[in-house]
Amino acid sequence: MHTTPPGWYPDVNVPGTERWWDGAAWTGHTRTAAATRPLPVAPTGRHPVRDGGRTTRIAALAAAGLAVAAAAVTGILVLGDDEGGVGRAGPAAGSSAPAAPTASTAAPSPTTGGQEDPAVLVDQLNGVTIPVPDGWEKPEHTLDDATTMRTAVSYSCPGDSGDFCYHGTVTVRTASGTDLTEMKPIAEQDVETAADRAYGKDIAGDLIHGGIRSEKELASRSVTVAGRTGYLVRKQITTGKGPGGYVQSLVFPSPLGSETPVIVRFAFDADRDELPLSLMDSLTRGIRPIGDATDGGVGSTVAP
Repeated sequence: MHTTPPGWYPDVNVPGTERWWDGAAWTGHTRTAAATRPLPVAPTGRHPVRDGGRTTRIAALAAAGLAVAAAAVTGILVLGDDEGGVGRAGPAAGSSAPAAPTASTAAPSPTTGGQEDPAVLVDQLNGVTIPVPDGWEKPEHTLDDATTMRTAVSYSCPGDSGDFCYHGTVTVRTASGTDLTEMKPIAEQDVETAADRAYGKDIAGDLIHGGIRSEKELASRSVTVAGRTGYLVRKQITTGKGPGGYVQSLVFPSPLGSETPVIVRFAFDADRDELPLSLMDSLTRGIRPIGDATDGGVGSTVAP
């Protein structure tokens, strides 16, 4: 029987919502359906979106993205039930996938009064949570759908790109597009991407912050994150304009069964009293497996 690959598929129990299918079962990770996601419009007419510290302009991509979303929705098979009401939907025709779970069967998230806790960033896909610092926000939408938190107020990036920047950004993503399996080389490779996206060039190829002038490694060490042995690399970035900043790539095996490497990227502008490097350390210590309220961060016992 055909096996449906992992991906986002419509959840017929919650109209306008997509749910993550991990290749074997539905998960509790959901998002707004692609076809209905709004694109934030800046006063300049551009669409600024921060990607792991990178501000981007996506006006040229909007039409293509909507076309792909429409095509994806068209390909979904929806089945009616015997009562003539709303039926169950699998990810694709011919799939062996079960129906999308209802709210009562979906994986739980940390909540307050039945709603998601604004003080906790939850990544259901990778199975971790991170505390949200005071004065930060959790944007609902980003260009690549990475789980993101950032300082609440944007500003015009130094330089002539016309982009919008944020003084601090943290994103969580699954390591992909690499054949590497060890945590250290993945972190060493990813920190270059983190630096470029935060202080190098935007999606249109324009320099932000005047471009990167130099990099200095500040840390490269093993850490224990969410009960798993990981690795972090931290660099100081000097830019052509503005104060520059600091980037860090933290990589560790997911606490979920597959233990696929998880990447947490940090990008902090320099000379910001509210963004000391110690905040990177405290956020790293605060990373927990979903549902774990114990000390699962740095310094905890490493799981087998």
